[in-house]
Amino acid sequence: MANASRQAAWEYWGAELKRRREESGLTQEALGRQVFVSGGYIGQFEQAIRKPQLDVALRIDEVLQTDGFFERTWRKLIDDQRYADYFAAAAELERLATKICEFAPMIVPGLLQTPAYAHALMVAGNPLATDEYIEAGVRARLDRAVILKEAARPMYWGVLHEAGLKVPVGGAAVMAEQLEYIAQLTRERKILMQILPFAAGPYPSMGKMLKIMEFNDAPPTAYTEGVHSGNLLDDPAVVKHVQADYDLVRAAALSPEASLALLESAVEDYRRCASTT
Repeated sequence: MANASRQAAWEYWGAELKRRREESGLTQEALGRQVFVSGGYIGQFEQAIRKPQLDVALRIDEVLQTDGFFERTWRKLIDDQRYADYFAAAAELERLATKICEFAPMIVPGLLQTPAYAHALMVAGNPLATDEYIEAGVRARLDRAVILKEAARPMYWGVLHEAGLKVPVGGAAVMAEQLEYIAQLTRERKILMQILPFAAGPYPSMGKMLKIMEFNDAPPTAYTEGVHSGNLLDDPAVVKHVQADYDLVRAAALSPEASLALLESAVEDYRRCASTT
């Protein structure tokens, strides 16, 4: 489904929520209390600013007695085969974000991946998949990255652990191209990138990928990912805690200038390695 038509469908979902809520004689605050979110969140659902999670859609059906309408339409809208079920909602929010802060403990984040690097990761994670499946996954990942090339792109501030420079995804040539791409984006001032060195030692939420997204007219959202699972976090107290973890990681990382130098050094090392193989 194209982005415009998908957004229009979410606007319909929100309009139906507003209509059926008002028919039930409930304010946004009253409905929010019964489905365990704030009234402001109900308003954001109705305006299609934010997409609800499935458990909220289920509770809305129960409170408004809508015979599963909101669950069924939610499942249809959120079922985007380009992404894993647990990541689809986060991918939607990336498009709306005005600022994205991200920490990656082992591999280059999806928004920064080159085609060859993304392909190597897809093959490693799906060794028995067809070429068509692999290529579809790569295209989906590259489609997400378009937001960093647009004039109205979000501010992107990433922190990559030094381990991400050392794991040879796809081999030396692929790594040289990948790290040079990040260095180029940094030099062109399209992103801010820092490297968390091994020497920094332990860090908060070790081994966990963190993403924080900020928006013009909605509260920030955090996303964390594990093994074939992900959590989109809306609760302000939880998001605040994730932000504190990210701030600590960022404080322990090398400066942007030193990080760029380390990236460029790693590129040269991989190029030398590639030329001898």
